[in-house]
Amino acid sequence: MTARRVHSRRPAPVPIAAVLRLLSCNILAGARIERYRQYFTRGLTHVLPGPGKQANLDRLADLVAQFDLVGLQEADAGSLRSGFLNQTQYLAQAAGMPYWSDQPNRHVARLARSANGLLSRIAPHEVLDYPLPGRIPGRGALLARYREGTRALTVVVAHLSLGPQARARQLDFITELLTDDGHAVLMGDLNCAWPGPELERLFARTRLQPPRDALPTYPSWRPRRAIDHILTSDGIEVLQRWTPPLAFSDHLPLAAEIRLRASSAIAGSARQ
Repeated sequence: MTARRVHSRRPAPVPIAAVLRLLSCNILAGARIERYRQYFTRGLTHVLPGPGKQANLDRLADLVAQFDLVGLQEADAGSLRSGFLNQTQYLAQAAGMPYWSDQPNRHVARLARSANGLLSRIAPHEVLDYPLPGRIPGRGALLARYREGTRALTVVVAHLSLGPQARARQLDFITELLTDDGHAVLMGDLNCAWPGPELERLFARTRLQPPRDALPTYPSWRPRRAIDHILTSDGIEVLQRWTPPLAFSDHLPLAAEIRLRASSAIAGSARQ
């Protein structure tokens, strides 16, 4: 376990509000894929920077600016393919998000540095960095705790493996992280669909609740698989969940608006 430094622009205190808007997005290091064949025909975009990636990040920043907490997966932490730009930091600054933290997980020489990222309008009490188990290293969970007196909210951003055995171990690990957290959110590219046995096991062992509906997010050009998730524990009311009709990578972003119950809610929003 590693404590992750939270980067801040030292803003004025954010007013407390009852409702939070959440966004989760696998951004594929800024690359935009619109057909399966483009994984091959645009192969160089995975290792080289380009003006299209910058324009795509700027479009994404306009969306990010509408939310309070944003989880990123497959952001680049500064390598050749991003022009040595930390994409989490760039999006935070472009969207006016005062707090950000990233978790580089997989390094491929100087070509790629994949990372999870968290952008926030609320100052976290702590941010922790957990590598996830797996035969092939390079997956992680970024955990942030927001506290106000006895009230607390835990947010975990994760990107799980493609293989079911590795995912099972990773979900078991995340289960242990959330066992003692009463109000929690797990969001990210979990690479498994609901309904399904993997998430059913997670729901049985934590206070996270099954979503009322499964929103397909992959592939972005013809969404069929609901593998991106924003999962909330009991005590959190989900007011709405939706997929913004904009594609920034091979996944659609997933959004949710939540209300924490009055007895234990901590929330902050720039909107009043």
